[in-house]
This record gives sequence, C-alpha cells and structure tokens, in this order.
Amino acid sequence: MSNLHTRTLAETDPLIHGAIINETRRQNEGLELIASENFVSEAVLQAAGSVFTNKYAEGYPGKRYYGGCEFTDVVESTAISRAKELFGADHANVQPHSGSQANMAVFLTALQYGDTILGMDLSHGGHLTHGHPLNFSGKSYKTVFYGVKREDETLDYEQMERLAQEHRPRLIICGASAYPRTIDFERIASIARGVGALLMADIAHIAGLVATGIHPSPVPHCDFVTTTTHKTLRGPRSGLILCREQYAKDIDRNVFPGIQGGPLVHIIAAKAVAFHEALQPEFREYQEQIVRNARALAGEMSELGHRIVSGGTDNHLFMIDVFAGGLTGRDAEKALEAAHITVNKNTIPFDSNPPMKASGIRIGTPAITTRGMKEAQMRQVAHIIDRVLRAPQDESVRQQTIAEVKELTAQFPLYANRWQ
Repeated sequence: MSNLHTRTLAETDPLIHGAIINETRRQNEGLELIASENFVSEAVLQAAGSVFTNKYAEGYPGKRYYGGCEFTDVVESTAISRAKELFGADHANVQPHSGSQANMAVFLTALQYGDTILGMDLSHGGHLTHGHPLNFSGKSYKTVFYGVKREDETLDYEQMERLAQEHRPRLIICGASAYPRTIDFERIASIARGVGALLMADIAHIAGLVATGIHPSPVPHCDFVTTTTHKTLRGPRSGLILCREQYAKDIDRNVFPGIQGGPLVHIIAAKAVAFHEALQPEFREYQEQIVRNARALAGEMSELGHRIVSGGTDNHLFMIDVFAGGLTGRDAEKALEAAHITVNKNTIPFDSNPPMKASGIRIGTPAITTRGMKEAQMRQVAHIIDRVLRAPQDESVRQQTIAEVKELTAQFPLYANRWQ
C-alpha cells in the first residue's frame, strides 16, 4: 500500500484540512438561516464519506456495466424502496446528482425541444430550472410564467389557468424555492388536465414536510415529482425523481445514459440513510417544529415592525422586505453575515431592485431546528436580527451580536467532536 493511503487528511493536505475544520467551526458557532441548508446526521456523513466513493456502477441494480456491484445494488435498491415508501410513489430514481439534473431528466422524458412549459416566475419564488432564460430550461423550451397576486402575494391560480388555456403548454411546473404558503397541488392538477398538460412538482424545499404529511403531497396528482434531498429532507446534497409507473422506464433511460454516467454510490448510500431517518416517527416531530419555529420567527419579526412577504408562512421559510426599511437584500445579507448570521438576499414579488441587490432576504428554520432550537430561541433570534438590520454598520452592535450568537449556539452544539 502506498504511503498516501495511510496518511490522514491533516498530513496529506493541511490547507484543505484546515478549511474543513474552520467550516465546521463556522457552522457550529453561527446561526444558519439559509432555507435551503440543513445539518445532516453523523450517520449520513459517515455514509457519504464511505468507500463507496471508489465504486463505478453505470446502470441500475441487476443491470450494471461494471462488475463488483453486488453491495452497490443493495445500497441503491434500498434507497429506491425507502424513497417509494416515504412518498407513496410508484417509481423512484435515486441517481440524479442534483435537483437541476432531476428536472432535466423529467424534461427529456415529457418534452421535445421547443415545446411550451408553464412555470413559476423566478422573481415570484420559482426556480432557475422552471424556465428562466439563462437556464437550460429556458434555452431549450418556450416558456410562459405565472406568479403571485399583488394584493396578498399568494399564488395566482386564476392567472395560471388563464395562461394554460391560452398557451396550451405540454408541461406545467409547480413548486418553488421561495414561496412561504401551502401549494394546492390538486387544483393545479385540475388546470393541467383541463389543457391536456403533463404536471411536474418540484418539492425541493418542502420534501420533508410532504414526506410527513405536514404539507399536502403532490404525488397523487402529478405525473412527475422531483426534489433535492438536502433541505427539509435533511440528507446529502443530491436529487431524486418520483413518477408514475408508466414513465418509469423513460425516466431511468433519461437519467442514465441520458444525462449522467456513473452514479455517486456513496451519496446514494447517504440518501438511503436519510430516507430511513425520515421514516422514523421523530422525523415528523422535527418537521412540525420547523413550521412552528418559522411561524414564531416570522411573527416576532413582524411584531418588531418588519414587513413579511405574504404576511407570514405555512412552511419552513419566509421573506422579509428589507427594502421597506431602507436596505437592499445584499446589504442586509452582508451585515448579518458579519454578525455570524447566514441568510440569502432574495427578490420579492414585484421587486424594483435587480436580483443581485434584491429587496428581500429569505430566512429558513430547518438547520436551527435540527440543532434543537424552539420558539423561545426564535424570539431571541428575531431580536438579534432586528438589531443588526436597524444598525447594519454599527461595529458595537456587530460585536454584541457575535457574542450573543456564540452564547446561543453553544447551548446547541453541532458536530462537537469534529472541529475542536
């Protein structure tokens, strides 16, 4: 065995080892409020860092292009069966490396190049892969967008139906990356049936809520459902496709060999572990707490005088209109990050600022809920955020906030044995 195979990371590459230690410390000592991030379990980390990273396994269980896949087949078959059980789906493909690639595989299955798709406007809470002109989805297909109503910033189903009848899309896409309210998948399915369109739900953000029944499931109503596995689902960074049985073979072909070669077996192993965790009763309790925390945090921010987009939240995230208070989203993000609070700038409906400035920030509670924080801590966090937003350049406020954040996070340690 070569010397490289016996040396630790610290010995082999001190620079990268140091970056990992520092990142672990940053996660432990900061408030992670990015809605699309979470903290996986030690078991998921162990699977993701396993020797399956060495294995090439083009194909599917029982039908591989490489030998030595008997244990790979155990891992992938288990991940598939658990995903199907978790979501009540006919078929699951666990190979997509990301949510974007999951969406691409669905498009290749449902569409021909140049077909029309109807998706949610990115600036109203949609996603790049729902038809944005800079994305492959917008470059490959004709795109039409629906959005939210100006008066209450909730989904405009009447507009969606009107656009569907006018443009007769081949595929309607629902789901969002920055929408705080419940999505009526059954109603959207009725719109799709009315114009003969296929329907895809992208539940990347709300997958954990859907899996536990806290948010209505799109699976009974949609031809395809896609998701990432690393947000509310609390698994590794990756993707997943669920579909009706009639599309199973085409979905599998369009993932491999359509858009991907060898699957990431170590990440599929980590997905299998995460799905197992999500099937446990305590996972529903965790999802319920995510929503309670989001409502508590949004409610307290509103009490402190901040405008909450759509007036509140039904899920794991909400957005604050910081421009109403004289800040851009970019300035608010930077000020909070300097105080060890991580959020992301985000456009809000009918935004007057460009995306790189934006008028809002998006706040999510999955990660801090994983740490064990509850409503009392949400009220404390709201006051911390409020203090920073009211004095974004005040160094004394910043230092006070850093100390308070460190004191709070110390009560809810994260990966305690990995960074010291």
